[in-house]
Amino acid sequence: MRVKVKFTRVSSYSRKTHVREIEVDPADVEAWRLGALIQDVLPYVSAPDREFIVSGITPEEWNEMFNQEDKK
Repeated sequence: MRVKVKFTRVSSYSRKTHVREIEVDPADVEAWRLGALIQDVLPYVSAPDREFIVSGITPEEWNEMFNQEDKK
């Protein structure tokens, strides 16, 4: 059963702490924590939200990172 879960992560990009509420099945999150690939156990979660769960990087930070890359 899917429920909204608050994920608190420290961004590997900015080192800022972010909180996002993402609808997941807690059993799927546990499977990921035990070593399953996140895209296999949470395919119904958007790619940006899966990235946030893994790295703490928000979509806004991804945009900032790539905009900086483009300016170099």
